[in-house]
Amino acid sequence: WVDPRAGSITLAAYAAAWLARRSDLRPTTKAKYAYLLDRHVLPVLGNEPLSRLTPSAVRGWYLALRAVHPTTADDGYRLLRAIINTAVADEVLTVSPCKVKGAGQVRSAERPTASVAEVAGAIAAAPERFRAALALVAWCSLRRGEVLGLERGDVDLLHASVRIERAWSQPMGKAPVLGPPKTAAGVRRLAMPANLTPVVAEHLDRFVGPAPADWLFAVDGGPVNPSTLDRVWAGARRAIGREDLHLHDLRHSGLTWAATTGATVAELMRRGGHANPAAALRYQHATEDRDAAMAAALAGLAASAPVMELRPDDAGGTPSRPFPGLAGVDLATGEGPHTL
Repeated sequence: WVDPRAGSITLAAYAAAWLARRSDLRPTTKAKYAYLLDRHVLPVLGNEPLSRLTPSAVRGWYLALRAVHPTTADDGYRLLRAIINTAVADEVLTVSPCKVKGAGQVRSAERPTASVAEVAGAIAAAPERFRAALALVAWCSLRRGEVLGLERGDVDLLHASVRIERAWSQPMGKAPVLGPPKTAAGVRRLAMPANLTPVVAEHLDRFVGPAPADWLFAVDGGPVNPSTLDRVWAGARRAIGREDLHLHDLRHSGLTWAATTGATVAELMRRGGHANPAAALRYQHATEDRDAAMAAALAGLAASAPVMELRPDDAGGTPSRPFPGLAGVDLATGEGPHTL
């Protein structure tokens, strides 16, 4: 039995209480949820009592929003569903009205990647004090906030490693805040590739103060605003003619390069600071490409191998014709002698 009076609270009032109780959310996530509610959910559904919120009303709201903003509609639907599910758990409602089939699914398009040459060109085109930041995003697969949260003490040139334990984030409409990385797995120590170490060493000598707590990337003594690094990248990508690349695509490119080295899912998870395998699995297409290249190399090895003649059998009979392997086989078409 559910007290019908409990469902008389409006969605706007319940959503406000729900968001206020979510002390587990990161500031950026909380700001995003508030934005979605204020701009897209509550103007249409907010005045409805929870008990009168019907599946048809939710469906109509979702389809209208999705016709204009597909990604925002799915984000808003997932948020609404989470709020309503809490209402069901709190026994404010007996059943959820969020029953739109296929709604709320993550439909992330495959992000573009940059070549090593393109990344090198973009870094060269960036202002000198920000070149190491872009290099760390690409070659250590760091998030924007993780790079900007680095201090001198986080860099170990002797062992060519960098420690990530804090990150700057910028909630919607608010000032940047410093906190832990996006996930618990984001706290990690990474080896720097040999090509990156001298870039970071030069940056330390030229642009960073001597104290361990001095910011690795600073402007006028203070940390760099995340939007500043976005503007730096916007100019760099224009210089190489790749305006389709977002700053986060540098990180994506770096993890794709790591996958081509034969890295396992667990290794990609650790390097990228991912908390679950789903994110790391996005880069397995690169491993599949590498596997195809290895298969082609194996075919070449077989084609160059000599044919071994078989000895007569113990009864003195004539041995079977030797299997020719891939001798005489056209590797492009697979046609050739395959009979024993």
